[in-house]
Amino acid sequence: MGDRRYLPAAGRDAFLPFYDPIVRLFGFRDAMDRLLTQAALEPHHRVLDVGCGTGTLAVEIKRRYPGVDVTGLDPDPNALARAQRKAERAGVSIRLERGFGDALPYASATFDRVFSSMMFHHLPGDEKPKMLAEVRRVLTAGGRLEFLDFAGAARSVLAHMLHGRQPLPAEADDRMIRRFREAGFSEARRLADRNTIFGRIACYQAIAPAITAATGAQGASGESGDRASAPESRARG
Repeated sequence: MGDRRYLPAAGRDAFLPFYDPIVRLFGFRDAMDRLLTQAALEPHHRVLDVGCGTGTLAVEIKRRYPGVDVTGLDPDPNALARAQRKAERAGVSIRLERGFGDALPYASATFDRVFSSMMFHHLPGDEKPKMLAEVRRVLTAGGRLEFLDFAGAARSVLAHMLHGRQPLPAEADDRMIRRFREAGFSEARRLADRNTIFGRIACYQAIAPAITAATGAQGASGESGDRASAPESRARG
């Protein structure tokens, strides 16, 4: 993975111990519940939580749906270590791996659902379309991206401290739907939104259509072939 830079799960390493309490305090857990409801998970599903941070969503998925196979991916090893401890305390087994959303280490059509919860705004602008293209690539035909993020600018000082300075712009609703469609998703839509102290957040859903002869065998990212799967166990979650 080299020396590639990333924004830590809490914006800065020093804030990581406060990340989970703040998520609970300001209502993000309610939005995660909405995200889980819209996902309509089934026991055979294979699920990826991209940018899983400290593992709150990944652990909750496995706790509620024991028959679902759950993988969490994040570039922040400190957050992954917390996620691993969280999974152990909850008595659930999830696969935790270190990696980046714009270079997913999985074969095409690996997952039935991919979750992205409050991580997209962390990405630099040039990485956002790459991440969405990679998500589409690793989804099965008819698989879905379940997406939660800011639906407008995150203006508060606290939001910038914890979430960095990559907020979605004021016209984020239209732009997000456009982004999903440009990445090759179909039926992209916003399903719910709510206000928080950080700004308005929204749940989106986008469906990966079948790869047809017209679209070719390549993934939406334009890369031929499948990426090799990463090892099953790493310090992340």
